[in-house]
Amino acid sequence: MDNSLRVQTLIEALPYIQKYNNKIVVVKYGGNAMINEELKTAVMRDIVLLSLIGVKVVLVHGGGPEITETLNLLGKESKFVDGLRVTDRETAEVALMVLAGKINKNLVSLINSIEGNAVGLCGIDGHMIEATMLDEKLGYVGEITAVNAKIIKDVLEKGYIPVISTIGCDRQGNIYNINADTAAAMIAAELGAESFISMTDIKGLLREKDDEESLISQVDIKDAPELIEQGVISGGMIPKVNCCIDAIKGGVGKVFILDGRVPHSILIETLTNEGVGTMFVNK
Repeated sequence: MDNSLRVQTLIEALPYIQKYNNKIVVVKYGGNAMINEELKTAVMRDIVLLSLIGVKVVLVHGGGPEITETLNLLGKESKFVDGLRVTDRETAEVALMVLAGKINKNLVSLINSIEGNAVGLCGIDGHMIEATMLDEKLGYVGEITAVNAKIIKDVLEKGYIPVISTIGCDRQGNIYNINADTAAAMIAAELGAESFISMTDIKGLLREKDDEESLISQVDIKDAPELIEQGVISGGMIPKVNCCIDAIKGGVGKVFILDGRVPHSILIETLTNEGVGTMFVNK
């Protein structure tokens, strides 16, 4: 790329930089999208770049595969009901260790190593994510009852990137494993975010599940029930889409499902007029 092309690229990005300046963007970074270390580094670079141009980025992460891996090492079998991990007290402690410890601090360290400024948080800090038991048969899987965003706002105001692991708590001190998509959507709504981006390991919402060329680039949330009935939205995509709908209804400006395997997908979606995933709208 010669210098004139670099300048032209910056000029074309300027309206988007102005639009997002000082606005909050919540990025949910999923467990399966974090496996490739090269792509993980690229995603963190994109987040640092957005922060440097004045976007207030909040990174919310999952880590299901690493929880499963750690449980296997401990000789503990993972069980799932309706896509949710059955979580006894020991499993909840492992989730806390893996999410708030290993994964969270590794992401913070990676961001800081590429000249970003990140602070690691989990939902227990400042009672950020208050929860109660979702279903006794699932054990310590939490249903969020409140999101207290003050600590997130304080960190943003100091110029840091909050990196949040989705462990919740109740007033009695019990800890709960929280679905990361659900937590990220509620955090985005509570913060009045300009944008909520859910990164995953598929291209977006596909009309034909095995055909990536059948990407649906835009979905009106009122059409979602029909798409579920048709089987276009199915399996694990149903709760993910429902979280996107909840974020829209909660007042978030724009909501996207993006493919975390595509290099710089966050920047393409945020700073250009080219969509690379599925955008949800409320017309």
